[in-house]
Amino acid sequence: MTTTTAAYGSWPSPVDAALAAAHDGRPEYPGAVGDELWWTAPRPAEGGRRALVRRRADGTEESVLPAPWNARSRVIEYGGRPWAAVARPEGGPLAVFCHFPDQRLYAYEPDAPAGTEPRPLTPVSGIGGGLRWVDPVIHPDRGEVWCVLEEFTGPAPTDVRRVLAAVPLDGSAAEDRAAVRELSDGRHRFVTGPRLSPDGRRAAWIAWDHPRMPWDGTEVQLAEVAPDGTFRGARTVAGGPAESIPQVDWDAEGRLLLVTDRTGWWNLYRAEIGTGETRGETGGDTDGESGDGTGGHLAEPVALCPRAEEFGGPLWKIGLNWFTPLENGLIAVVHGRGTTTLGILDPERGTLVDVAGPWTEWASALAAHGTRVVGVAAGPHTSYELVELDTRTGRTRVVGADHTDAVDPAYHPEPRVRTFTGPGGREIHAQIYPPLHPGFTGPEGERPPYVIWAHGGPTGHAPLVLDLEITYFTSRGIGVAEVNYGGSTGYGREYRERLREQWGVVDVEDCAAVAAALAAEGTADPARLAVRGGSAGGWTTAASLVSTDVYACGTIIYPILDLRGWATDETHDFESQYLYGLIGALDEVPARYKERSPIEHVDRVTTPFLLLQGLDDVICPPAQAERFLTATAGRGVPHAYLAFEGEGHGFRRADTLVRALEAELSLYARVFGVDRQDVPDLDYRT
Repeated sequence: MTTTTAAYGSWPSPVDAALAAAHDGRPEYPGAVGDELWWTAPRPAEGGRRALVRRRADGTEESVLPAPWNARSRVIEYGGRPWAAVARPEGGPLAVFCHFPDQRLYAYEPDAPAGTEPRPLTPVSGIGGGLRWVDPVIHPDRGEVWCVLEEFTGPAPTDVRRVLAAVPLDGSAAEDRAAVRELSDGRHRFVTGPRLSPDGRRAAWIAWDHPRMPWDGTEVQLAEVAPDGTFRGARTVAGGPAESIPQVDWDAEGRLLLVTDRTGWWNLYRAEIGTGETRGETGGDTDGESGDGTGGHLAEPVALCPRAEEFGGPLWKIGLNWFTPLENGLIAVVHGRGTTTLGILDPERGTLVDVAGPWTEWASALAAHGTRVVGVAAGPHTSYELVELDTRTGRTRVVGADHTDAVDPAYHPEPRVRTFTGPGGREIHAQIYPPLHPGFTGPEGERPPYVIWAHGGPTGHAPLVLDLEITYFTSRGIGVAEVNYGGSTGYGREYRERLREQWGVVDVEDCAAVAAALAAEGTADPARLAVRGGSAGGWTTAASLVSTDVYACGTIIYPILDLRGWATDETHDFESQYLYGLIGALDEVPARYKERSPIEHVDRVTTPFLLLQGLDDVICPPAQAERFLTATAGRGVPHAYLAFEGEGHGFRRADTLVRALEAELSLYARVFGVDRQDVPDLDYRT
């Protein structure tokens, strides 16, 4: 192919915004239903709904629920596993799912005669955010579905309680809240769904309370299950304020499996359940038996494969699985440092064998099917797809959401995993995506513009995977650098704790250090650097624009801009006290809240910016963005604002995704001095 020389940022590309939008999102929550595989899948072109999809035994793939049914929960706003299903000898499978618009649980028989509609199992409440449900498990023998109930008790976002609940499958609770049986006593602010021991006699779940986030500290709760299905003697058996346990389950022998970061890394442990002394609610021991006389203490957990790697991650959604036990006694695990892979652990020998393949990121979404395990995986040249591993043969195959190259792979960037040096000599992890086009190159002596991407969370990380939004820029001659700044996950608790009371400092410094290093080494044009991010990344972007002079512009996406507002009922309950760890207690360090908030320093913004906001966002509400714009007005700084009806925290609709991506490119074209006719001009304010 003949190579044409043209200015960086001006190259034509077959990867347009519509193509990137069509491939946004990924499959989630796989599960085996008889000999079928089910999961949820994004549908950007269908209003951004999540479809429930099945792969039949013959390999055909079809939707379980027709549009507009939307399998997505709003518990803790980020949701979690929204569906469960069981195979039945007659009549086909029975599915239970949470429908996003009204958050009710519904039962549905997809193989029933045509015209059969899902039937509601739970009522509607007009109080606050109503009733919400997540992480369901169907118990046909009891005629119930067990799950987490989030119930609003007042109008404020923090007027909420969460309990484990049993919902009748006969629909008797559809109009009667009293028909829902509560399994836990509500003593904890947050809970995950219960996991039953193989003999059905015990249930284990995870709980935590404000001001902790689940990556700070959680506790494992253990209770006996009485013959009538009530929980008795619930007590704390593991964890604590400084020990994060994001997942708990059972092996076939009735031993408890749990992931804990007690050594500084999330590792997998196993513990025997004995009799006699029981660990009390405060972490001490109580003599003899538990409150109802059942007994059952937890022996000291034993690490099954101790490594300086992560076998778990941040619990942003309810029902995530980093490990799953298999019927042959092996355990499938997602693990790694920075990147992740799927491994099969022999818990008796402590051996771990990893799968081969092109995947560098395995999601916390494993499902067992006999001796096979299915996960959601992606790599630098493949989007997220469902991958099955047969542990008997060691062979893998893609079984759903197969990656197909939307364009010639020659347009995909070649990422470089790098470690940079930040202030004080600290390490900063990043992935660098240089501009790449099979038919174009930049002029000799010209250095390309780069955009620094700050991920959300901030307790999260940027995965090393194919992302057509990145390709959208790199194929046009604009480089991208994803920074896993201090505070990111995947590198141990010490790295994660760098952000404690340092949010707006460490993240900003680390992103700036990577940008400066790329410029100093000649990789990037120092005069054409930008920063962008959404949610916590939007905060880092805005904080960067008010505290550094590194960037020529920025794209701020559904951001946090006002810390005091966010700490006083301007966000949802789950993150309402997140700032205790990230900034400090408001009543103890009020000046810090003011000093760190970008909205307090709009006079320091001197470079153009684009602000993108969903008008239905209850996590980072539009009120903060609007106050920021009001404070910016009349200061002579060019800026544009796009607000999207019907969008919440994270854009999902195809038309929104297209407009947002084209607007971002339009900003860079203007600021970087590039002539582009393929994106509309923005309506700038000053």
